[in-house]
Amino acid sequence: MNEIFKRVSIRQFEKKPVEKEKVLQVLRAAMAAPSAGNQQPWEFIVVTNREKIDQLSRVSPYAKPAANAPAVLVPCIRKNGAKYPSYGIVDLSIATENILLELVSLGLGGVWLGIAPQEERITAVDMILGIDEEEMTAFALVPFGYPAEEKEQADRFDESRIHWIE
Repeated sequence: MNEIFKRVSIRQFEKKPVEKEKVLQVLRAAMAAPSAGNQQPWEFIVVTNREKIDQLSRVSPYAKPAANAPAVLVPCIRKNGAKYPSYGIVDLSIATENILLELVSLGLGGVWLGIAPQEERITAVDMILGIDEEEMTAFALVPFGYPAEEKEQADRFDESRIHWIE
């Protein structure tokens, strides 16, 4: 559970690529996520092309951290074959959290940049990456790499938000 209490949003990255083995380990962690009816409605696009990353960094006012990342993961919701399509956004949220935790485990950092459910953002990412919207659709952007900044996680525990029914 150490990663849970160490994870912070990293928006500045060193100018060095992430080893393919580490990227694959991050994706292995993503695909270990539970999903509704075990539907596993995910596909993942790994973007290292500088031009595409620059374009992705402009899809929303909050996507700017992607611009200086050596890579961007784009978790996508696969549309075909889903038993419970309305749970795709939940399933991808769990997979994306697994990505963030595994990044910490590997000495990397990243940040979750929201794309879904904003239709204009989804369309922009799908167009940039040539995603066939009949097959799948972008869910989020996760710029990642070796952190060029250090942060401490804020303690968000708030006992007043716990309600006991005994």
